[in-house]
Amino acid sequence: MISSDSPFSRSPAPKFSNSFTTRIFSDVAGDITIVVDGESFLLHKFPLVSRSGKIRKMVAEAKDSNNSKLELHNIPGGPQTFELAMKFCYGMNFEITTTNVAHLRCAAEYLEMTEDYRDENLIARTEVYLNEIVVQSLEKSVEVLSTCEILPRVAEEIGIVSRCVEAIAMNACKEQLVSGLSLLDCDGESTELKGGCVEWWIEDLSVLGIDFYQRVICAMGRLGVHPDSIISSLMHYAQASLKGIGKCQIWNPARMKSNPTMAENDQRTILETLVGLLPSQKSSNTPLNFLFGMLRVGIMMDASIACKLELERRIALRLEMVLLDDLLIPSVQTGDSLFDVDTVHRILINFLQRIEDEDNADCGYESEGPGSPGHGSLLKVGRLIDSYLAEIAPDPYLSLQKFIAMIEILPDYARVIDDGLYRAIDIYLKAHPMLTEHECKKLCKFMDCQKLSQEASNHAAQNDRLPVQMAVRVLYFEQLRLKNDLSGSSGDGFLSQRISSGVPSAAMSPRDNYASLRRENRELKLEISRMRVRLSELEREQMFMKQGMMDKSGNGKTFLTSLSKGIGRIAIFSGPTGGKRQKSGRKSREGKTGRSRR
Repeated sequence: MISSDSPFSRSPAPKFSNSFTTRIFSDVAGDITIVVDGESFLLHKFPLVSRSGKIRKMVAEAKDSNNSKLELHNIPGGPQTFELAMKFCYGMNFEITTTNVAHLRCAAEYLEMTEDYRDENLIARTEVYLNEIVVQSLEKSVEVLSTCEILPRVAEEIGIVSRCVEAIAMNACKEQLVSGLSLLDCDGESTELKGGCVEWWIEDLSVLGIDFYQRVICAMGRLGVHPDSIISSLMHYAQASLKGIGKCQIWNPARMKSNPTMAENDQRTILETLVGLLPSQKSSNTPLNFLFGMLRVGIMMDASIACKLELERRIALRLEMVLLDDLLIPSVQTGDSLFDVDTVHRILINFLQRIEDEDNADCGYESEGPGSPGHGSLLKVGRLIDSYLAEIAPDPYLSLQKFIAMIEILPDYARVIDDGLYRAIDIYLKAHPMLTEHECKKLCKFMDCQKLSQEASNHAAQNDRLPVQMAVRVLYFEQLRLKNDLSGSSGDGFLSQRISSGVPSAAMSPRDNYASLRRENRELKLEISRMRVRLSELEREQMFMKQGMMDKSGNGKTFLTSLSKGIGRIAIFSGPTGGKRQKSGRKSREGKTGRSRR
């Protein structure tokens, strides 16, 4: 509060009328008129020149000393801030707040109200408020920083923006430390209360423009704010800034690309900036639904290629945890398929590249054991892609090339059984009856008949949509499987062949031997998985056979009891006669041999 003996006090942002001259003192005639952006102020020279160096120079250069008229152009804050500065020159009461301190500091710099002309001038007064009140509070720093967006570059030159940015980041670090200590003290509280204590300042940052917000987030990352807090702030800012996307952009993307409005360009800039601010640490856990939401918005608004590729790369890092609905991204290109298959294809390429890099970086032989996280992730993604193929297969606009590209990109060991792949191919053949025989063969060759379950094999053998050669192969392998089951081999020969082929050659290099062992180990694990699936099918069939026998007999206990009694009677009555028959049989054999000898 700046005080004086005068009781005159007005609002910091009064309304002016251009038709009348504003007079600070109505009882004393003014001797100088200052025009600020079309608004005239009738003032007195002495109070002004005693504090403002700029006005002192302008008065000295004025020709008419009796009634001077000066014009000030582009003063920060406009007439409202100039009136507050003049009140300060006259010693009137008004309050310095977070909403006007930045404007007053810039106007004081413009008017050259330094200590050279008067002690405790306006520059010094505003600096005290900034240093002792504003920068000590995160909330006040955000309020002052938000008012600097409409100020000219002088706010940047005198350091108001940089001081507020650093103050916000520093206070956020302090809040993080205090919240961490409080969470250690109260360990039994709910997670909602803990999250609210840590991130109470997230909503305050959403009032900033994207340029200032970017600088604040970069400062927070540099000073050590936790990445999860930064991600939460980015999510809240995105929800507040990108919520105005209309339906017209979804259904008519050509209009947006041909003639985008200024608001759409601003939202595109916001999206690309937020993606660039995502933490790069591997420990950061960005929610997948947020990444997919940003990716959908980026596709609709035609964001930069680098922005979309970055989102796809981050999604690929945790593709095994993605849900099917997340992959169903609508296509925005007219005349194309209903879903954006190309984006999912690129995500899958990034995922396979990550798996390969992790395998190459691993130096231990135990890395590909039964509990290998890389192989488990690959199996999950294989099931996910099969479900995705079955979901997009009914699309009549989906080309065969795109459908095949999604099938062949996954390696063979990504699928334990091919039931999901068979289902997707069957749905595609049913939805595209105009395919030629050559195209059907080209599509069905990616399906391994040996990896089909009993139920899928029975369905494929009777499927008229499949090529004849495919149906014959299914029947052949089904007969071979039944033969192995009856003979009890159950694929032991195949396993022994795989094991014998896995012996490394002496002529191979150690790296090639290691790669060969890894490959053979992976194939053996897949074969074991297939044997488990087959074993479960045989156990289920055995259970059905037992149930059928029980149903036919009516009462299994009575049937077994009568059967045991019958066997007992046979054993009782055949005891003595059995020996006689053996003797007679021996005699008859001796007689026959005797006659034959004769």
